Amino acid sequence: MTLSGMTSTRSSVALIVGSLGLAFALWYAVFGWSGGNFWVKIALAATLLAAISLAAMGSSRVQLEGIKARDIKLGLTSAVLLYVVFWLGKVILTAIFPESGDEIGRVYAPRSETDLWIIAPLLLFVTGPAEEIYWRGYLQRVLMQRVGPASGWLLATLAYALVHIWTLNVPLMLAAFTAGLVWGWIYLVERRLLPVIISHAVWSVAIFVFLPVH
Repeated sequence: MTLSGMTSTRSSVALIVGSLGLAFALWYAVFGWSGGNFWVKIALAATLLAAISLAAMGSSRVQLEGIKARDIKLGLTSAVLLYVVFWLGKVILTAIFPESGDEIGRVYAPRSETDLWIIAPLLLFVTGPAEEIYWRGYLQRVLMQRVGPASGWLLATLAYALVHIWTLNVPLMLAAFTAGLVWGWIYLVERRLLPVIISHAVWSVAIFVFLPVH
């Protein structure tokens, strides 16, 4: 490996580690710090990660261009299927562990902080897309290049679940892992970011605003 190649590799690893450290710090500010408005905090945190990702992506930003009919179909279909999975998961989890209902209810506590007509567009146009730009468009893509497609998908999914550890909410971490698996799989297969952005944005509005499963 040439000196320039070694330097590039070290820079890539440093950016991965640094961005993950920042993600954990930001998610602590969102979930572990009681100050501020939850929906504004999560939108700002995701936007900051997305901005860093876009700067680092270079020519890979092309994956955000040229929406196709397949992107819309796949995004909407996966959002609906993922919602059904979460609804069934809630039914099964509360049947086996009745106390988990309280944990699931805690996930929806921030809904009372802000009017739903403000939460919905934030999730649809800011938080959902920004999260996917970082977690799949940057982190998973780079990890797939470095450790292989399947390993990169699983590592990015694990990181997406673990960043929610500050919630101390097991159902929420399981939910993040499940959703991350689905969105990561779509990205792994399609190598396109737009379907997962659509899926994440539509699913989050459905499950947090219009059709909560608590």
